[in-house]
Amino acid sequence: MKPSDKAPSEKALVPFVSVDHMMQLIHHIGVEEMMSGIAGYIEDDFHRWELFDKTPRVASHSEVGVIELMPTSDGEMYGFKYVNGHPKNTKEGLQTVTAFGLLANVETGYPMLLSEMTMLTALRTAATSAMVAKHLAPKGADTMAMIGNGAQSEFQTLAMKAICGLKSVRLYDIDLAATEKCAANLAAQDIKVVICKTPEEAIEGAQILTTCTADKQNATILSDNMVGSGVHINAIGGDCPGKTELAAGILQRSDIFVEYPPQTRIEGEIQQLPEDYPVTELWQVITGTAAGRTSERQITLFDSVGFAIEDFSALRYVRDQLEATGLYHALDLLADPDDPRDLFGMLQRAAPGNA
Repeated sequence: MKPSDKAPSEKALVPFVSVDHMMQLIHHIGVEEMMSGIAGYIEDDFHRWELFDKTPRVASHSEVGVIELMPTSDGEMYGFKYVNGHPKNTKEGLQTVTAFGLLANVETGYPMLLSEMTMLTALRTAATSAMVAKHLAPKGADTMAMIGNGAQSEFQTLAMKAICGLKSVRLYDIDLAATEKCAANLAAQDIKVVICKTPEEAIEGAQILTTCTADKQNATILSDNMVGSGVHINAIGGDCPGKTELAAGILQRSDIFVEYPPQTRIEGEIQQLPEDYPVTELWQVITGTAAGRTSERQITLFDSVGFAIEDFSALRYVRDQLEATGLYHALDLLADPDDPRDLFGMLQRAAPGNA
């Protein structure tokens, strides 16, 4: 057998979770159960917030979208996600967001997991929203307005159902076809679905208001006079400079909660406000060092942009499921010469004709 025909050593192999394996894993565990599990890992990591390296994501912006890297480490594992956001893609039959991610061992630098994260990011984003709403939404909240019915809408709804006890969702999108798609997908999910003709109609009777639109621009999805007291706003559409969804007046009447202020002030709704405008970090609410909801009439606002620690948590969750499920490929990713100093010799021995 030629050296190039030899099976890779164990040191060369990295578990790789493909899109197909990720979908199998989700069905094996259950969509709602998996989002609940990811939410638990995220909450656990928010309790360890101070251990993590933290930096705003590294972004490369263009006129049509953004490509970003999102790195972090807890000192034992390092993780990053590659992710794009291109709103024009759907018109070309492509996803607005695609992603993949990696976990590595800090001690050796060797990768421990490579995974698709387009599907996983959808679950992670919804799991984060619901975990936050569990802490901030009004007591007994059971109705959500879902404004923007694209790829994230079903995940948001089911995460809120699983984690917060949501019973009803009121859907609105400027594109009726998107709303009908969302309603059809949720028809068998044991939740009441109401299709609405306007955003004003959608927020009637809703205690949780979720905005998730894709246009890369400053927009007013919710105007100031649309939002009354005693609600929780889950603003997840603003995620890059120049893209917002809420009127500034809403922000000024709300108690604002964020993941990581240096990133949110660049990308979130609060980019509309002065740089020193007061906000509360979510990890402080979760650890009990800062107040969350303090009154029935309070407006709480989660200015969500997504942060690397949440992706780290989701990858950590997936990695912990692999041994029991076997839902991964062993990917020949790392060179492993017999002598670590002789990489060139490994190459030479793999030349055609060497026996």
